Amino acid sequence: MEVYKDISSSQNQEFKKLLIDNFSKTKIEEGKLLVGTITKISEKHVYLLIDGMKSEALIDVNEAKSAFENKQFKENDKLEVFLEKIEDKNGEVIVSASKAQKIRGWYKLEKAFEENINVKGKIVSKCKGGVIVEHADTKSLMFCPGSQVDSKPLKSLDHLIGVEQDFKIIKLDKFRGNACVSRREVISSVKKEDKAKILEKYKVGDIVKNSVVKGYSSFGCFFEVNNEIDVLVHLQEISYSRINHPDEVFTIGEKHDLKVISIDNDKMQISCSIKALTPDPFENISNYKVGKTYKAKVIKVVDYGAFCELQSGLTCLLHSSEISWTKKNVSPNKFFKIGDEIDCVITDIDKEKKRIAISHKLAKENPYESFKKKYPVNSVLKSKISNIKDFSIYLNIEEFDIDGFMHANDLSYSSKPEDEIIKYKKGDEIEVKVIEIKSQDQKIKFGVKQLKEDPFNIFKNKKVNDILTVKVKSTSSKGIMVAPEGNDLDIFIKKSQIAINQGDARSNRFIQGDRIDAAIAEINVEKRKIVLSIKLLEEMQNKEAVSKFSSPLSGKNLPFSTLSEKMDNKKKEEK
Repeated sequence: MEVYKDISSSQNQEFKKLLIDNFSKTKIEEGKLLVGTITKISEKHVYLLIDGMKSEALIDVNEAKSAFENKQFKENDKLEVFLEKIEDKNGEVIVSASKAQKIRGWYKLEKAFEENINVKGKIVSKCKGGVIVEHADTKSLMFCPGSQVDSKPLKSLDHLIGVEQDFKIIKLDKFRGNACVSRREVISSVKKEDKAKILEKYKVGDIVKNSVVKGYSSFGCFFEVNNEIDVLVHLQEISYSRINHPDEVFTIGEKHDLKVISIDNDKMQISCSIKALTPDPFENISNYKVGKTYKAKVIKVVDYGAFCELQSGLTCLLHSSEISWTKKNVSPNKFFKIGDEIDCVITDIDKEKKRIAISHKLAKENPYESFKKKYPVNSVLKSKISNIKDFSIYLNIEEFDIDGFMHANDLSYSSKPEDEIIKYKKGDEIEVKVIEIKSQDQKIKFGVKQLKEDPFNIFKNKKVNDILTVKVKSTSSKGIMVAPEGNDLDIFIKKSQIAINQGDARSNRFIQGDRIDAAIAEINVEKRKIVLSIKLLEEMQNKEAVSKFSSPLSGKNLPFSTLSEKMDNKKKEEK
């Protein structure tokens, strides 16, 4: 199977030429590995004197550092380089330390391949079809196909990346500069029978000392036990404290004691635990009570809240809804950072699931309760408008860092809500009256019209057929708008209710400021509904006149003028 298909790249062609040229034994000439002596080190360059060359060569100082593996170097130190040009158009010698390192590394790979020796390397990245392996000695890059990574398919390779381990060279193409390696061949070299014998040495409950961290992934950490077998410590078995990734607590090469918690002989796997070696902090949960206030340390902040510790290993969740009384839909990292110590109230303890829920806001007094104490219902205060939306005005009570609202219906007793709300704008400071407080619902309702007496109160003791004196405010083709004397309440009298006689039912008979009497035709105090009628008043007066002046024997009414005629005659007399 061909592993590499792209053999035409400039890089491969160049490397091919370097190898071919270098493999031919000639005297000093281009394409050879040579050893130079450092004569001078400047800020940007390193100068080399090569025996047999007329002039000094120079390379970039960073390239030199890489060749010396970032170790200190000085004048008179030796450095192997690849001779690219004896003399360029400027008369300068062109050499490369990195190319020399690559060629020398290839010699070592070739020797390991010929002698069937495993090489040390580490997986540095994933690629299409497999992974890239860096040779530990020469830093040369090798390819390991996906099928050769392990003896069985792996869901994730994260635990293998960056871990130094053995590889077997299975293919070498010096002309293309390709090296193909296998980790699977190394693993398979340990026979199944041998691994079974290794597993027989261990039993559940054993404590293995000084196990070495070999690698980790998102689900756990891999340890090498007694230089003979790898074991997994799952993420949940690392600590009683919440851990998001093993790299938070481990570094490659560290040694830790482990406890064997399970052995799978079929899969030939051992699972271990670190937290099993320490007491379960949940055993002390009886020291904590629901409803009590405690100190907790923030150990992680997430989108939906924060994880805290009541004590080492005893983790609890502070949900975002329990952070603040007033701040909603705000990211938890705006409130807390890792290491913060906060007051909290335990709201729930689930002993079976070993879960604890806490609240930060309950450790503080509900600001709505505080507001209620200072400003009970019917209190008057000044507040700034923070927002106007739809038919509501929102007010900020800066003293308590809370908001209240006011519906447009509570702006005026008489005017239309849509006409009143446009009179207000954001930032206005207005005087309002508290009309409702619901602390648990975090709701405060204000009103402006409640600062004045309800003009509808004049109708509390009124009934149908009662006569009311009103003042004309405006007229239209559909009727007249009136208001009771000494009252701003608008009441509309329809055209059909102006007079008995259709010819007299004209709104233009009235002008603004006219004082007229009308009878109450309909009244509902609860629904704040009142219907006035001049027509009804005429009918009542006609009925009274008939009763007073007509003969009970004749069955005829005495002649009299209608109310409308009387009103017209009165106006004529005034003129």
